[in-house]
Amino acid sequence: MAESAAYQVVARRYRPQRFADLVGQEHVARGLSGAIESGRIGHAYLFTGARGVGKTSAARIYAKALECERGPAAEPCNDCDSCRAIAAGQDVDVVEIDAASNRGIDEIRQLRQNVAVRPARGRFKIYIIDEVHMLTREAFNALLKTLEEPPQHVKFVLCTTEPEKLPITILSRCQRFDFTTVDTGSIAGRLAQIVEAEGADVSPEALTLIARRAAGSMRDSQSLLEQLLGSASGPIGVDEVHALIGTGREERIGELVAAIAAREPARGLAALDASLQGGADPGGVLDQLIAALRECLLASVGCDPSMLTRSQGLGVDLAALGGSMGTATLLAMLQILDQSLSRMRTSGHAALLAEMAVIRLATLEDLESVSAAVDRLASATGPVPAVPASAGNVAPRPAPAAVAATVPQKKTTDLTDPVVEPAPSAVALPAPPVAITPTPELPADASAAWKAASATLEGLAGDCAAEAIGAAWRDDQLEVTLPAHATTAAAFLRRSEVSSAISRALESLAGRRVRHAIVMLEAPAEPAVATPVEQPRPASVQTQASLLREAGEHPLVAHARTLFDAAIRKVEPPRPREPRAMASAASVASAAEPGEAAGDGDATNDEAGNVEEQHG
Repeated sequence: MAESAAYQVVARRYRPQRFADLVGQEHVARGLSGAIESGRIGHAYLFTGARGVGKTSAARIYAKALECERGPAAEPCNDCDSCRAIAAGQDVDVVEIDAASNRGIDEIRQLRQNVAVRPARGRFKIYIIDEVHMLTREAFNALLKTLEEPPQHVKFVLCTTEPEKLPITILSRCQRFDFTTVDTGSIAGRLAQIVEAEGADVSPEALTLIARRAAGSMRDSQSLLEQLLGSASGPIGVDEVHALIGTGREERIGELVAAIAAREPARGLAALDASLQGGADPGGVLDQLIAALRECLLASVGCDPSMLTRSQGLGVDLAALGGSMGTATLLAMLQILDQSLSRMRTSGHAALLAEMAVIRLATLEDLESVSAAVDRLASATGPVPAVPASAGNVAPRPAPAAVAATVPQKKTTDLTDPVVEPAPSAVALPAPPVAITPTPELPADASAAWKAASATLEGLAGDCAAEAIGAAWRDDQLEVTLPAHATTAAAFLRRSEVSSAISRALESLAGRRVRHAIVMLEAPAEPAVATPVEQPRPASVQTQASLLREAGEHPLVAHARTLFDAAIRKVEPPRPREPRAMASAASVASAAEPGEAAGDGDATNDEAGNVEEQHG
């Protein structure tokens, strides 16, 4: 073993020295060697691709092929002084520039002066500019003319991982070669050669796991292998690799996937906890879960089985699980995992985020079934046939006379039309209140049906539902009437999550979907108040109900209600000494006060107003 001061890392010691050694970049090797053989040697090349796929190594091999004493040749000999000097980075005619640290216009001006100097001993003067996208705009502009028409003895090789950041004027002056990511099998094969040369004992499964973790980067895989060789003693297996890269054992990941497919969150959390207790990183486990669900997704759309490579060792049939979960559900699951991984990068609670992701996946609704149900509803052309009440459906709606008797007056769509509020005794819910146990069907009496549904609601939703003063069946829809002053309760019951809870309660009682609507009685007309002649009432006076409606429709007020989970309490006129006020002030009350009445009195209603909120 050489002294530590002279030690070279695996990635440098086993760097490709010939075009044939470029793993996974055969198309680049053919293009470059073919250009040399045919004599069509360009003056500027652009090598693009992900990190660690061989861009700089290919540039050095190309430089050796041009400068080789037996060339220019399709393959460098690696024996002459020129090849050895280039391989060691000591050739004066091959200049490697790091554009990340030499990105200014002054460095490019110096380069332009140096290109006029002929090579010291070789045929060409070759400039390899790494991470060229880091150059400034001024530096690119200074390089343009030299890059397009360099001296005959100058060749440029530009390497970058982000070609989209290069100006189009630079791209048009170069021959471009795109380096692809290396497939897992090729990486594992190259690692096996290195292990054999190092005299180490690493199992093929461990090499495959390292290659998979490298995600197409040969240099990343070699760095992981070197770390493994330096930290492990004796034979190296998959357990040592899992401990190094922070991933869970394959069988535990398979158990996690099976628990998610079976919609068992407790079982999924147990599998996740077992992986974390074994030393796995939460992000690494989610990465493995993404890879497994990807294979399920490929199987769900009918891809060839040869594309599925991760089923080995998981102990589950990913193809079968993919078919059972469905494409739409798998797409949603992968989006959830991607969002969770993004949040982990900036959060200090990675394990909690992983547990949240597993619970969300295991409780996710079957989106394929939802889509099928929507399609069936959309394809229905006629009314749903009547089914006896014993089958768990809603009883036939009552006659119009009975409906009118249940709710004497309903709020119309135009809130400006006053309607006299009926006596409370005519619209009150049947008394005394009786605890109703949910039954398989809804009663024909609309008020009793509403009481049965609202009895299943809890907390604030139940309190708001108790504000109802009547209910009626209208066109297979349960219309629930609230008094005019219960605007906050109505707004809370119309919220999407509360409306969904009411719909689920009605569906569980009726055995089928039952639509419902929240309506309100119109406030009684306000008595006219005589005003002194010297102080006439403005012509723009509106009813309080109309002001409430217009204030609620204003975009600023609507945004404030959504942002602070609030509702409009009352509308007040602007102060007399504020002639520039553009709107009346809307006082906003929390949704936690459903019974608070709207304020009395008239007010002017302009375009917008100052909003005063109480947080719910």
